[in-house]
Amino acid sequence: MQNFDMTTLVFLALAVFVAWKLRSVLGQKTGHEKPPADPFARRETPPLRPDQPGNGDRRDNVVRLPGAANDAAAAPVADAERWKDIAEPGSAIAVGLDAILRQEPRFDAPGFLIGAKSAYETIVTAFARGDRKTLKGLLAKEVYDGFEQAIAEREKRGEKAESNFVSIDKAQIVGVDVKGKAAQVTIAFVSQLISAVRDAQGNVVDGSAEAVSEVNDVWTFARQLGSRDPNWLLVATESAA
Repeated sequence: MQNFDMTTLVFLALAVFVAWKLRSVLGQKTGHEKPPADPFARRETPPLRPDQPGNGDRRDNVVRLPGAANDAAAAPVADAERWKDIAEPGSAIAVGLDAILRQEPRFDAPGFLIGAKSAYETIVTAFARGDRKTLKGLLAKEVYDGFEQAIAEREKRGEKAESNFVSIDKAQIVGVDVKGKAAQVTIAFVSQLISAVRDAQGNVVDGSAEAVSEVNDVWTFARQLGSRDPNWLLVATESAA
């Protein structure tokens, strides 16, 4: 009995010790515990006061859905800033760009101008080299036919053209016309160019192989909006005074 009593006392002591440790680690219910969190429950983000830190960040990250109550107030600001440095708000150019944007929401006017400058330089240098393949992918058929005829006549005379860009100083949208899905954008270019034409003996017969000249061109690019082909084709050219 003595052995049994000692064993029983040891187990009782261990049980009391374990119960005390569990209580110290897990705590005890008081009746004020929060219910378990529901991962699918809707959470409302409390609005920030105007003087509360981080208010600017929260406002900038708001995504406004179409038809939201605050769209009316935000629209004038968006319209005023949409074509900043591209077109004056309310101008014919801004209205035309808006018409393009409605059909192609990803249209980016600054990016378009960068691409137009690249196309301008590529077309001018390809024409000088007589590179018909490059021109055919960038020009509308009527414009290509005119370029091709000029190249053929130059080759018939045994002449070669040289065009080297020093810089493109300006590329400005000066006209936008949208009729249905047919869009045309007219751009005025100002560039610094070294241009010359040599005869069969290598003599300069037109332009200069050294002098830099300012060239003013007005080109019109066109595209069918919504088309899978993203390329804008050159449909008209003229020299500006």
